[in-house]
Amino acid sequence: QGQLLQSGGGLAQAGGSLRLSCAASLHPFGGYVAWFRQAPGKEREFVAASSWSGGDTYIADSVKGRFIISRSNAKDTVLLQMDSLRPEDTAIYYCAASRTYYGPQEERYFYWGQGTQVTVSS
Repeated sequence: QGQLLQSGGGLAQAGGSLRLSCAASLHPFGGYVAWFRQAPGKEREFVAASSWSGGDTYIADSVKGRFIISRSNAKDTVLLQMDSLRPEDTAIYYCAASRTYYGPQEERYFYWGQGTQVTVSS
């Protein structure tokens, strides 16, 4: 069983930036990694996905042009760079991984990180 370890996040002002990291505990992990988020009282929504190598990126329209998913220099680690943050980006962010699936359907991801709080103040 693989595990995903998240780091980063925290508090930012509107217009600011934060970065999240997702590292796989097994190397090589293979497959694809995604970011989801869940705001209070809302369903979890897809944010971005890519392969662990950083290719084949897929960004949700709600964050396109502001968030970038990319590969870190660290082995089997993916970053979510969040710029031009808005109060509506406030949520718990989760990374998730699938060995075979790449896309927005959360039920297709088997491995999940512990979640990281991102809070954007206005």
